[in-house]
Amino acid sequence: MSLIIKNGTIVTANDQYVADIYCADGVIKAIGKDLQAPAGATVVDGSGQYVFPGGIDAHTHMELPFMGTTSSDDFFTGTAAGVAGGTTTIIDFIIPNRNQNLLEARDFWFNNAKKSVADYAFHMAVTWFSDQVKKDMEHVFRHDGIQSFKIFMAYRGAIGVDDVELVQVMDTAHSLGALVTSHCEHGDAVVALQTRLFNRGKTDPLAHAHSRPAYLEGEATNRVIQLARVASDGRNGHIASPKEAQPVYIVHLTCKESMDAVYRARHEGQKVLVETCPQYLLLDDEVYSKPDFEGAAYVMSPPIRPKGHQEYLWNALSTGAIQHVATDHCPFTQEQKSAGRNDFRKIPNGAAGIENRMSLLYTYGVATGRISLQQFVDVTSTQAAKIFNLYPRKGAIAVGSDADLVLYDPKGSSKISAKTHHQRVDRNIFEGFELKGKVARTVVNGKLQWNDGELRVERGAGRYLKRTNVA
Repeated sequence: MSLIIKNGTIVTANDQYVADIYCADGVIKAIGKDLQAPAGATVVDGSGQYVFPGGIDAHTHMELPFMGTTSSDDFFTGTAAGVAGGTTTIIDFIIPNRNQNLLEARDFWFNNAKKSVADYAFHMAVTWFSDQVKKDMEHVFRHDGIQSFKIFMAYRGAIGVDDVELVQVMDTAHSLGALVTSHCEHGDAVVALQTRLFNRGKTDPLAHAHSRPAYLEGEATNRVIQLARVASDGRNGHIASPKEAQPVYIVHLTCKESMDAVYRARHEGQKVLVETCPQYLLLDDEVYSKPDFEGAAYVMSPPIRPKGHQEYLWNALSTGAIQHVATDHCPFTQEQKSAGRNDFRKIPNGAAGIENRMSLLYTYGVATGRISLQQFVDVTSTQAAKIFNLYPRKGAIAVGSDADLVLYDPKGSSKISAKTHHQRVDRNIFEGFELKGKVARTVVNGKLQWNDGELRVERGAGRYLKRTNVA
């Protein structure tokens, strides 16, 4: 099967030019002016549209067992919604239960992911530590191509690790040349605040935000950055410099306090990478005061922050201090959320976002002048591909790269609504947001899978991406 896109404005992280793109056998075969379409090729007119590399969402949780329920999008519906929104690759998380064998959890997630319609990779969460866990980390790194390991500094007593375990994960990752990604909140302090608020009769969704203040995220971000130095300290008979520290990637960073900790570390030469999400750029904590328990739809961790943090993050994004905009896509229906109607601590944490990420960032980033088209491509696709060793197979428009492409019509428009989105959830945290431009077509592995409002996805067509090239 072959496909040719004619006269589109190709936009990469570095360039912008008008050309044709010829795709066959799932890869880009040629780029140039006036390419001739072979007999039988699908021809797509890209005139007046941008052609972006397929979006990469490096932080999703499809069918995640969590807080007594399971996130409502599975790997089929979630990746299909992503395709409708221009995301053609996800990196999901294998999250073992505490004391569960990592390889057992790997098999569970690998099996679930077989229904994906687009390509996928995995991070491995490490929720406890032992000699066997160390061996399992080494195994999945060397044999399964899983080269990033996640630690949770929150969710103590469940999937969160203490500082002793954190250091052990860092040490093992350092010896492998792997990347550590971290959810940064002071878990013990969060529990203390949750208990205090609940005992004072604060049970609604707003209490969730109050129990996880920005300073606790900032403290944990600074702590994981400093503890990353322990992994290399003493190995060469001297105190390690920040430049020698284990590289860390801060997931879903939300606030000024955390960003300032990153700035300090980078000033000293430490490698710290940062991801944020559209909800932290576009929403503020007033959403938790919505009546009739509607604020529960926005319960996620870390929570959405008070006004002021958003502009600080936009500035960091515009200056290149934030490398990737992901979603932390982890939807739960309002019925699922109702488990915490009388106790905010029991509201399942998470919301949907994979379908709206690209259009939101274009509308409120590019169209407002906050970021350029090249920066848009960089933070939605290219940087994630480079950080997680998928580049140039993904995140690029180049001969030999996978034919994952998005045609974006800047003249289009739409309004976000749970009534029309493809995510399998009954609320949309961006309900009513006006969008400038639209994802007109999405090409996945050389096949037109989203065509002007029509999904043409194939269950199980996605491929597992085994990452083997260590950056």
